[in-house]
Amino acid sequence: MTFRGERVGSSILFISNSVAVRPISRVGCSITVMAGTTSLDHVVSSKLLMGFPMAKNLLDKSLDLNVFSRTLEKAKPLEKIGAKISNSLSEAVKDADIVITMLTDDDAVEKVLSDQGFQENLKKGSIVVDMSSIKPKIAIKYGNLLREKGINFLDAPVSGGTIGAEQATLAIMVGGDQKVFDQIKDVLKVMGNPTLVGPIGSGQVSKLANQIIVGVTIGAVAEAITLCEKAGVDGNKFIKALAGGFADGKILQNHGKRMINKDFSPKGKVSTHLKDMNNILECADDFNTKLPISNLIKDMFKSLVENGNDNDDHSALYKEIERRNKN
Repeated sequence: MTFRGERVGSSILFISNSVAVRPISRVGCSITVMAGTTSLDHVVSSKLLMGFPMAKNLLDKSLDLNVFSRTLEKAKPLEKIGAKISNSLSEAVKDADIVITMLTDDDAVEKVLSDQGFQENLKKGSIVVDMSSIKPKIAIKYGNLLREKGINFLDAPVSGGTIGAEQATLAIMVGGDQKVFDQIKDVLKVMGNPTLVGPIGSGQVSKLANQIIVGVTIGAVAEAITLCEKAGVDGNKFIKALAGGFADGKILQNHGKRMINKDFSPKGKVSTHLKDMNNILECADDFNTKLPISNLIKDMFKSLVENGNDNDDHSALYKEIERRNKN
């Protein structure tokens, strides 16, 4: 289900995407899906983001999915490949055994998980899996709230970007109970590689730690590419020379090449990574922990947003290094 376009006055509130999938049961070695509900992430400049390929992978495994979108045309791409459309958020989650939400931020998650129709139509014993990237304390809040209503909850944010979503190789960091995780592990495996890392909230802490590594590494690659360019070193040959060494990796190979080609079309947005960096530092404060490098990277992403680069790919940290070298 997608609770996508709710009108508030004359504005439209986009709450992005969520997925509800009904039970999976083992028959011999096969997995049978009895019914389901899903949604897609919104389309930006005709580029499909995370939710659509994740939902498509579920459909490719013969999962029977129903789609709900307040803006029906946004559901059409999934309907064309086999999904059905629900008419409301309440209908989308009704009788579902597994509900997966994939939303943009804390506010979007709270908007859906606190919705009265959403809560009232979840059946006892069902499992809500939030795959959004949000603050750990929000995951814990709703995990406890839903548990009081007899609903199981897992937080399961992902890493791997649109490529990982398309190829079903997403890293999925899960927080929650082992028994609940075991019940839906096969569903999550359709989208990537799930690992239970601890109790509710642990998935979100792990995702924040992941984003520290990603953000800092992008910054390091941006500085390395800038130095090479200033010194007259061929950037592509530099990346090739590092292949197989300690500095090699996906960020060098993928983001480094984007920097060299000056291609900052969004795969992971600057604005999203700034949100993550703010959440990282808030989480660190909760645990009385200082993260000076994360603070620096946060300030660089903030500067990019202030300079109008909020919709660029997060490899645009290169632009910030470039800007600082012009001053």
